[in-house]
Amino acid sequence: MSFFNKMFGTNEEGKSSPKVNWNQLDDLKVIDEAIALSFEKPVILFKHSSRCSISRFALKQFENDYNFSSEQLEPFFLDLLNHRNISNEIAERFQVEHQSPQLIVVKDGVAVFSSTHSDIEAEILNKFV
Repeated sequence: MSFFNKMFGTNEEGKSSPKVNWNQLDDLKVIDEAIALSFEKPVILFKHSSRCSISRFALKQFENDYNFSSEQLEPFFLDLLNHRNISNEIAERFQVEHQSPQLIVVKDGVAVFSSTHSDIEAEILNKFV
């Protein structure tokens, strides 16, 4: 696999092959669902801006390194450009300042970890499973 394919998550046919089975955060009620689920297992919220190359790089690197099952973690993806209101609601509910890109870990209804930009690493999630 070439360096660029490895960095940007493409397979031999040039198609993206993420290892994360994202739930889409595309409605405010999904936040409530994520919070409820966080009492059963850790939930991650990934806030992404498709216009930002740093965000795109962080997302691809995260997806490439992600190696958790759906029994361990439940991942949620937020497209900031289409759902800024949801990002604002997340910031308010979890008392986490808005950043992009941003990774937030929620356990028992509370944000227990947040990282942004180059500090977003899938490996850190081992602390929460």
